[in-house]
Amino acid sequence: MKKQMPKGLYAITAENFSNGKDNIYVVKEMLDAGIKILQYRDKYKTKLEKFKQCEIIRRLTLDYNVFFIINDDIDIALSLQSEGIHLGQDDLPLAKAREIAGPDITIGISTHLPKQALLAAEHGADYIGVGPIYKTFTKDNVVYPVGVGYLDFCVKNIKIPKVAIGGIKFSNLLKICRYNPENICMITEITASENIGFTVKKAKEAINDYC
Repeated sequence: MKKQMPKGLYAITAENFSNGKDNIYVVKEMLDAGIKILQYRDKYKTKLEKFKQCEIIRRLTLDYNVFFIINDDIDIALSLQSEGIHLGQDDLPLAKAREIAGPDITIGISTHLPKQALLAAEHGADYIGVGPIYKTFTKDNVVYPVGVGYLDFCVKNIKIPKVAIGGIKFSNLLKICRYNPENICMITEITASENIGFTVKKAKEAINDYC
């Protein structure tokens, strides 16, 4: 049976933007601070390297009862029985991913345009990523920032959960909260922090208070 994805702060790994800390260390700190949704994303490691890290992280997420999503790699997600898989616009088509993964895994997809959001909802996505709202450096060849106007469109027109993502920091978090998306993703604000636990707790409190 498909597990329901929690609302609130949505965390993503970003080892290349973690000030020298590896993904495992960062994940442990995030879980200790109460993260409930975690996506593993690494565009630079080999498949085997990603599998080995995900294997460790999966054990941790089970121990902490955390909703675990794996970016791109359906084979890793299925082998480790993660709760979710996240796809980009250039990844496997949503219908094919569902055919392979089955009905019980959550499938999210990144969207950058109203047409993409509408198609994702129509074709059975469980949630959409909405962004990048602001300029971001955590992905190569990233699309131009879509701004809060696109977030506003999605909140008003898309019924499945929305994850606001891209360049979100404490300086603009309140503005994002005004649109009340189901989830808000902060990446480098957390992974690059000198005190990850404090930063996660601060972000969770802000989202709980204002969203």
